[in-house]
Amino acid sequence: MHSSRFLEHTFTTMRDLVDQKLVPLMENLSTSKRVFDLQDLLLRFTFDNICISAFGVYPGSLETGLPEIPFAKAFEDATEYTLARFLIPPFVWKPMRFLGIGYERKLNNAVRIVHAFANKTVRERRNKMRKLGNLNDYADLLSRLMQREYEKEEDTTRGNYFSDKYFREFCTSFIIAGRDTTSVALVWFFWLVQKHPEVEKRILREIREIKRKLTTQETEDQFEAEDFREMVYLQAALTESLRLYPSVPMEMKQALEDDVLPDGTRVKKGARIHYSVYSMGRIESIWGKDWEEFKPERWIKEGRIVSEDQFKYVVFNGGPRLCVGKKFAYTQMKMVAAAILMRYSVKVVQGQEIVPKLTTTLYMKNGMNVMLQPRDW
Repeated sequence: MHSSRFLEHTFTTMRDLVDQKLVPLMENLSTSKRVFDLQDLLLRFTFDNICISAFGVYPGSLETGLPEIPFAKAFEDATEYTLARFLIPPFVWKPMRFLGIGYERKLNNAVRIVHAFANKTVRERRNKMRKLGNLNDYADLLSRLMQREYEKEEDTTRGNYFSDKYFREFCTSFIIAGRDTTSVALVWFFWLVQKHPEVEKRILREIREIKRKLTTQETEDQFEAEDFREMVYLQAALTESLRLYPSVPMEMKQALEDDVLPDGTRVKKGARIHYSVYSMGRIESIWGKDWEEFKPERWIKEGRIVSEDQFKYVVFNGGPRLCVGKKFAYTQMKMVAAAILMRYSVKVVQGQEIVPKLTTTLYMKNGMNVMLQPRDW
């Protein structure tokens, strides 16, 4: 995942998706003065983006008419129904699963659709491998894993080869981790930014300064990876938004062995510890008396991003469980945020209820209806 080729592939395909699909769609919505659900649109973008990165397949969620994609819908349903297993006792949901009734039947149907899509993609890529002899011309995650397997087959000292199930589950997990989290983070970010115009002005000032450095007409609006790394205030604003509205509001860990927490609490092997990432971002003893404020400046010192203790800011987990896609997520969020904010002022429709939804990901319960007002640069 951290190979230069895969990183280049994810950046290029992400930028192409923004330029060729997201921006034209936004332009159409702005011209027609349509009200639309920004959360739904961002979920579509991140789903298409993550599928291209993981499987090398474009689902087409952002096509004209915003069609419903069975694979995307099944993913969404499976995520929501899985939450029930954490809320309902096992002696209730296990018989439901055995009998194939209630939400367990719906969960089974959704998982079957997801597996069918993934299995088909894996089979087709294996056939491509047999036909071509290698997948050197493909840079998506699935192809790189298969190419790695091929190279291992030539080394008889290596262990077992990867099964189709392994490929399916690895890439599916990658999509689960990246599809909802960044889109949900972005929709809360846009909501907070439109409530704090002074923050929006600073973000736009930063984008303008970086844009002035782009000299050729062909790349006037095309930022490179280095340009996004220079967007310090934008990253601070995204980080601050995630402090207040983390994409994954609750986390759980299970002890593999007997343990003792720093405060002396004893934890038995097999015990589950649940903690609220959402609450931890709002505790005065951790963040100070201004914890309620949306304050990107708290993340900047001497023009650089301040790196807080991973276990103080656990949005991306910490320690050996630190999210491997953290850099990918920030690049994606910066790219989308810059592309939209430099072109449009996002106007949230008044009168709608903006509240979180009780699920594994901090969706807005009712979405967020907006209109786009073109900017005059």
